[in-house]
Amino acid sequence: MENTELVAAFNLSEFIFRALIDIVTMVILVGFIYYPKYKNKDFIFTFSIFNVINFLICVLLGSAKIKVGFAFGLFAIFSIIRYRTILISIKDMGYFFVCVALGMLNSLAVIEENPLVLICCNIFVLLMIFLLEKLDFLDNENSKDIVYDNINLIKPQNREELIADLKERTGLEIHKVVVLSINYLKDTALIKAYYYSKISENNVSTFEDKDND
Repeated sequence: MENTELVAAFNLSEFIFRALIDIVTMVILVGFIYYPKYKNKDFIFTFSIFNVINFLICVLLGSAKIKVGFAFGLFAIFSIIRYRTILISIKDMGYFFVCVALGMLNSLAVIEENPLVLICCNIFVLLMIFLLEKLDFLDNENSKDIVYDNINLIKPQNREELIADLKERTGLEIHKVVVLSINYLKDTALIKAYYYSKISENNVSTFEDKDND
């Protein structure tokens, strides 16, 4: 009896409609918004497979009349997964979150009265991501830890000379420096240098002056 109800609850035409919306949205999101800018094929696979798996699980569990709360629990489990072998940026985690959320949205949204609402929701998400990706005029303040060998310039009165020297050595448009520590035995100082760029680079490793032995 339960199997009969499960089959009856599964509407093939509705499934195809939802799947088409999800596939088209993912193709636009991953293929035309994400990849042209970041060129990362590995994340295309990850985003797509998590979206598809989440979509299918939610569709099948929704047919079994499982409460929506379970789907949110499933979404929470997927959203906390992190890959320990590579460094994942905040932007990539944001795309991952959207892909998982779209799978859940397209599989569980109520569309009997007006299916266009679901399409509009997907278009709205894509439009928001597209517009946010176009905010290239906004700069990120990045920082690097630098082992600096000329401790005479770390004095407050020599701050402008220190910044100019760091600009010449690193090629970065540094606008602010903070002295973190001083090693008088090696005549070096650990400095955090701040600069602006179009992308976030704060996860880059420490610079060490080549002249410093």
